[in-house]
Amino acid sequence: MSQSAIVTTQLPLTLIAKGKVRDVYDAGITDGPHAGAILFVATDRISAFDIILQNGIPNKGKLLHALSTFWFGLLTPSLIESHIIATDYQNFPAELKQRLDAVKDQVEGRSMLVKRAKVLPIEAIVRGYITGSGWAEYKRSGTVHGIKLQEGLQESQQIPNGPLFTPSTKADQGDHDENIHPDKVSEIIGSDLASKMAASAVALYSKAAAHAKSRGIILADTKFEFGLIASDSGDQMILVDEVLTPDSSRFWAADKYAVGRGQDSFDKQYVRDWLKANGLDKAADQGVPVTLPDDVVKRTQEKYTEAYELITGHKYAA
Repeated sequence: MSQSAIVTTQLPLTLIAKGKVRDVYDAGITDGPHAGAILFVATDRISAFDIILQNGIPNKGKLLHALSTFWFGLLTPSLIESHIIATDYQNFPAELKQRLDAVKDQVEGRSMLVKRAKVLPIEAIVRGYITGSGWAEYKRSGTVHGIKLQEGLQESQQIPNGPLFTPSTKADQGDHDENIHPDKVSEIIGSDLASKMAASAVALYSKAAAHAKSRGIILADTKFEFGLIASDSGDQMILVDEVLTPDSSRFWAADKYAVGRGQDSFDKQYVRDWLKANGLDKAADQGVPVTLPDDVVKRTQEKYTEAYELITGHKYAA
């Protein structure tokens, strides 16, 4: 099954970077309003515990692209401007489509043309519920990212007086992000940007969580990324990268939610569980290549599809 996944791309453009999921290219546009634009291509690669698995999840990139496109439409530009120029291949500039037509199967339905921005070195995580690394820290010290919380909270409980802005530093590929206290963001990017980032991230989470709730889903936590572009009034902070997909968020089924335990997630939980069960959750530190079995691939694909359909209300057609 995993043989049909697109885990790498080869486009007639200059490759800028390969992330855990996305291949980033210079779009080759030198003139006009979109000069300097870059092309994000969502592959079917999947990562967990900072391991990029050898095989991918078929159509995962298309599902992430479609879901991210939905969220950008819902949240921007009403809350903040974004880097989006075009998310539909048919709306790409003619000069770009002419170069990509021969490799259209690698980009259509999984690519977005975006403004080039200076990405800020912070993962803007927002937590509405206490889970994951936040829960692990709370059990140790009663804090989440160094923020003191009241005693007696249970796993998966909604955070009192939340949601919380709980940032981390952005690590290079293969390294681990570091959770930090919100106050440290000011030391990294300055107090003005830090304040704007925190407010924007919480506002984005809150609107997204309200929509998800209306669809029977709890948005437990998510991460955003922000960047700077030049404007007439100076540098402007905008929303960049993908948003609110199962790769960057924890989505829980509201009808199965119960405080005091871990929750079933609409994400790569099957992958995490399989890695842990097979003692491979530290494989990134050991440089061990890992390939997923087909049953884990299939169940993960089903979860991604289910998340898309529940959140958007649309049936997914590959």
